[in-house]
Amino acid sequence: MLLVDNLLLAPFNSLIWVFKEVHKLAQQEIDGEAEHVAHALSELYMQLETGELTEEQFAVQEKVLLDRLDEIWEREEGAGDAAEQTDESEEHDRDD
Repeated sequence: MLLVDNLLLAPFNSLIWVFKEVHKLAQQEIDGEAEHVAHALSELYMQLETGELTEEQFAVQEKVLLDRLDEIWEREEGAGDAAEQTDESEEHDRDD
């Protein structure tokens, strides 16, 4: 019986595994994007200190990078809030 169940559920288990892998890779890409922006910010500060950039150029580029970083953090918080809401609704369903 167990072997038959495994055979019948194999396509679904494979599909779930694929979705988990895609999610993991997407999360790694988001994390990498935040690190990339932070690295770009530190390079920008070094360019300002060495005189390669003027204050005006620095302010424009810094605003762009900080806005991008804020968007990344908002996406992460939104994903976390959605996961919390899902957990809360599952707990509520179990209580009923």
